[in-house]
Amino acid sequence: MKPKKILIGAIVVSAIAATAFAHGGATGIVKERMDGMSALGKAIKALAPMMRGEGTYDAEAVRQGAQTIRAHAGASMTKLFPTGSGGMPSEAKETVWQDWQEFSALAEQLHLYSEGLSLAADNGLMMSQDTQANTGSMMGGSSTMMGGTAPMMASTMALEELSEMSADGVFAMVSQTCSACHTKFRAEAK
Repeated sequence: MKPKKILIGAIVVSAIAATAFAHGGATGIVKERMDGMSALGKAIKALAPMMRGEGTYDAEAVRQGAQTIRAHAGASMTKLFPTGSGGMPSEAKETVWQDWQEFSALAEQLHLYSEGLSLAADNGLMMSQDTQANTGSMMGGSSTMMGGTAPMMASTMALEELSEMSADGVFAMVSQTCSACHTKFRAEAK
């Protein structure tokens, strides 16, 4: 199985599991951010099969999914993490507030990539292994991006570059940004 498909599958499974456990006892800002993260997870889950070529490609559905992601990324996301809003039932690790600069950079990166996904929607999916290898190189390589958030943030692309990529290439970047953020800033549901 290709690493990109494994990553997308892991993100989808993680989002489903998080939704099942996340909302128990949450109120106020914590519930609001859990609802936002749930909406992100549902958008990713809806797009993932299409991006793997397991269904009919629908550029309008990609744009709609990208809009949902964009609506919950960037400043819309960071405003839901005021100081002191950690602890149970929140799944946010204290590192959110300890490393706010990186957390907010990932939120902004997700916003940028979701805009890029919307613009790339009409480009469709990658058609050959050669194209996939070239796009992987453009993105900094999946092993570099999965190795930590710093290499990924250094490889942030401009909106114009993203708009020229295939939709599944940009979707992989969206998924990798989610994964990087979850790895560092989200506690595992128990």
